[in-house]
Amino acid sequence: MATASELTSGPNGHTPEPLRALAGYLELSLDKGKCVVMMRHGADSCSVYVGDPASEEEALTVRGTISTPVADELLQLTQVGINHLTVGDQTYRFFRSFTHVDGVGAVVFTPA
Repeated sequence: MATASELTSGPNGHTPEPLRALAGYLELSLDKGKCVVMMRHGADSCSVYVGDPASEEEALTVRGTISTPVADELLQLTQVGINHLTVGDQTYRFFRSFTHVDGVGAVVFTPA
């Protein structure tokens, strides 16, 4: 079993841009009761969706894009399995996994 990663703001209160972006999408996914799904469709950016990637009845909803370097750093800062992210005074617990959506690899962040 993978150990949980603990991600927090730095000692000066600075939170890296990728973690701030993820926190925003996690907040949205919590409001909707869904997952955050990140898919790379080109060399420069990744699309971010909210929804259930396993659902055949409900399409994922596009919520934005992030640059490939930000997406890559996000993957370096998190791990597969359980993660804890604290931004300011808000803590998020999520599970990071991988899947395929319409033949495209996807990273899934599921609120836990």
